[in-house]
Amino acid sequence: MLSNMAASLITHDRIKTTLTKAKALRPFVEKLITKAKNAAVKTDPKDALHLRRLAHADLRDENALTLLFNEKCKQFADRNGGYTRIYKLGPRDSDSSEMAFIELVKAEETGYKKSKGRKPAKAKKAAKSEKSDAAADESTDAAAPAAEVAPTEGETKS
Repeated sequence: MLSNMAASLITHDRIKTTLTKAKALRPFVEKLITKAKNAAVKTDPKDALHLRRLAHADLRDENALTLLFNEKCKQFADRNGGYTRIYKLGPRDSDSSEMAFIELVKAEETGYKKSKGRKPAKAKKAAKSEKSDAAADESTDAAAPAAEVAPTEGETKS
């Protein structure tokens, strides 16, 4: 089943299936793509042929294998994993199985980026408590009115 689904995914770039099958298919396809990428990099033709034969043992569709090793591996040359994406679609009407799209990620898509200014949760709590302590200190200073020193009898105001 995984071999047929992988062949369909490589050929069509996107397939609709159940969520469970999509989650099972993801590591299977990503390992095949990694083998294709490694075969493209190898300078020794024997190593490239070996990787192609290993992939052919898993993916038994010769047309999909040729497409993967000749064209699709170039698409993923700059990516270090994350070649597939799963979109959840919701339940199927007939039997309420969770449906999903699984697709190959395009080469130009960068994906989500982490924000650089983000602090861990503990650091956020510590910074928040420091701010509240500083605000409490300021509020106590502001609450106490500044008392002017009244001149004593012997002193004159100038």
